[in-house]
Amino acid sequence: MGDAHFSRRRTRIGVLLVLFWMLGLISLSCAARLGSSRQKLLVQKHLNRLNKPAVKTIKSPDGDIIDCVHISHQPAFDHPFLKDHKIQMRPNYHPEGLFDENKVSDTENEKAKQRSSPITQLWHMNGKCPQGTIPIRRTKEDDVLRASSVKRYGKKKRRAIPQPRSADPDLISQSGHQHAIAYVEGGKYYGAKATINVWEPKIQQPNEFSLSQLWILGGSFGEDLNSIEAGWQVSPDLYGDNNTRLFTYWTSDAYQATGCYNLLCSGFIQINSEIAMGASISPVSAYRNSQYDISILVWKDPKEGHWWMQFGNDYVLGYWPSFLFSYLADSASMIEWGGEVVNSEPAGHHTSTQMGSGRFPEEGFGKSSYFRNIQVVDDSNNLKAPKELGTFTEESNCYDVQTGSNGDWGHYFYYGGPGRNPNCP
Repeated sequence: MGDAHFSRRRTRIGVLLVLFWMLGLISLSCAARLGSSRQKLLVQKHLNRLNKPAVKTIKSPDGDIIDCVHISHQPAFDHPFLKDHKIQMRPNYHPEGLFDENKVSDTENEKAKQRSSPITQLWHMNGKCPQGTIPIRRTKEDDVLRASSVKRYGKKKRRAIPQPRSADPDLISQSGHQHAIAYVEGGKYYGAKATINVWEPKIQQPNEFSLSQLWILGGSFGEDLNSIEAGWQVSPDLYGDNNTRLFTYWTSDAYQATGCYNLLCSGFIQINSEIAMGASISPVSAYRNSQYDISILVWKDPKEGHWWMQFGNDYVLGYWPSFLFSYLADSASMIEWGGEVVNSEPAGHHTSTQMGSGRFPEEGFGKSSYFRNIQVVDDSNNLKAPKELGTFTEESNCYDVQTGSNGDWGHYFYYGGPGRNPNCP
């Protein structure tokens, strides 16, 4: 009798335990479902904020969707300080002494034309945006989901800036970012220009990138760094492919809360209807074959104080309003040009992600990547050759930089490398 009672009791306890276990599983799966539906909601809200209603839509051959958005509906105007902003359709001043190809002798002109051919964006093959609109690369759900969080989407990781003066190299490569750059410091700078050779470097891990850009920097390398950046990049994490793309970036607090790539937050005001930030550049250079390059100029309008950007000789893209910055509201204290990669040290080895063409500088034209006609804008709004150009790289056996100057290319440098190799394990 006692045994039967004990056995029934044990069965009841067993049933209760199974019930509790099932309830636990149900509540866990409910919580997971709630979590994922909350995440979906956050992503959707973010997409709605970024993807503005389009006047026209163009499908690019690389799978991108380009939305032609009315100029006054672009993401910049979500910023509370820009609610009543009157769009400036052209800069008041252009820097004087822009590298003028008409001033170059005919033979040098021919040489320059042979050396670098015209460049465009892939989406142009399928249409163009009407006047009064700007082209915006549509953000897809997958783009946002690849980010570490919705909040961090479109933002660089902190400490992603080369610090040539730092005495402790460990401090610099701590974040896994490596550089091969030329730089000037010690003066007041009001802009910078360069013509950048365009390649499609191989990326080893999807969370790594390779870029070639110019940096316009103000403030210290602490929490208050101001930076305006522009160039080309390959970033599978940000774009979901390995295409070479035009990009810009800005921050006013060392990549913490402010700023973003391209038009992925309020900030940069675009006025141009032909060039899309973050869109693929085509064609790209090939080893011992045709070479392609892009010119980028960023300068501060002495009248309004905004920082303007020009792509090539014909496209003034738009401007960063001066109120976005603290130090750069006055001037820059340092300019950098060059390459940057992320080295996540896969399997404990140095990454084989390439910088530039993936070749070392000593290989020269047609093999190694270059920056040419490097200039800075001085306080009289003149483009000048940089004085005392310094160079910096964390590990020259992985990525290196070599400067030079001549009549045709002005100040230039070759840079880059393959990453992992017998001398860079």
